[in-house]
Amino acid sequence: MAKILVVDDEEDLEILFRQKYRQKIRSGEYELLFALNGQQALDILKEQPDVDMILSDINMPVMDGLTLLSNTKEKNPLLKTIIISAYGDMENIRKAMNLGAFDFVTKPVDFQDLEITMEKTLGYINQLKSTLQALRENNILKMYVDETVLNFMGGKEIETALMENNTIEATVAFIDLVGFTKISENEDPNTVVGLLNEFFDLMVKEIIEEKGSVDKFIGDAVMAVFQGPSHLERAVRACIAIRDKMDAIPEYSEASHFKPQVSIGINSGEMVSGNIGSKSLKRLDYTVVGDTVNVASRLQNAASGSQILVLDRCAQTLGDGFKVNEVGELKLKNKSIPVKVFEVLS
Repeated sequence: MAKILVVDDEEDLEILFRQKYRQKIRSGEYELLFALNGQQALDILKEQPDVDMILSDINMPVMDGLTLLSNTKEKNPLLKTIIISAYGDMENIRKAMNLGAFDFVTKPVDFQDLEITMEKTLGYINQLKSTLQALRENNILKMYVDETVLNFMGGKEIETALMENNTIEATVAFIDLVGFTKISENEDPNTVVGLLNEFFDLMVKEIIEEKGSVDKFIGDAVMAVFQGPSHLERAVRACIAIRDKMDAIPEYSEASHFKPQVSIGINSGEMVSGNIGSKSLKRLDYTVVGDTVNVASRLQNAASGSQILVLDRCAQTLGDGFKVNEVGELKLKNKSIPVKVFEVLS
């Protein structure tokens, strides 16, 4: 759904817009908000920062459209404004465009032309959002693509938005290869790296199968994040599959006595997602942070080989489809109060 804010001091305009776009409103394509001047518009944007597009007149009391435009440009670079005004002379058009207007439509409004302009603008906004999401989730692009190419893809809009953080509900899992360092004592580095990549590939396939994403590789461990519906259940299913497949792999060699096993910690709850790093250096890591993530890491550290640990509240949330067993209370690092922990069996 596109959220559109219409700003005009003509009160009858709301009735007209709702009538003209009633089908798109009913079908859920458009959500229309209305303000009588620029100040009211700013108040609405403060309460509802997810507005996609503004349709604004120029001449209004309290705060005119051009002043509104100058205020919104800096606060939200992804928000696009179409100026709708009877003042269609070149001077006003140039002022509006220089202040960051995406397009300019003259009054009286041709609603068919306006709808085409709106769809074009929304298409551009959606493309920006897709590019932004790709950049956030794949920092390889920022490391290897020339800065001029990234500027072409969105310029300051992308650069500014990349530094924004979001609070999300999700599940994070830390999956560590138990005792993998032992194998490096008896094998050459190329063999060790190749074997590690094979194990990682096995893990990643199960994570992707359950619609999770790999946040990062940390030495011989994987950090995975699951969002969306049933994120805890999907994370646990992925980790059970990883554990069972690793347990099925035979001992690597008699010399190293390395038997592939994983220790896993899972936790679910609120966390902050965003790019962490140096904007100046242009090296950012898109990740999740917060107490929920820290607890998952501590649970993994406490887990033994082939063990999956979760907090009691997560175990209760899983329901009858999963078999769990109470481990007891554990004192986690940097936690003043012990937590009750369960292991997921199947």
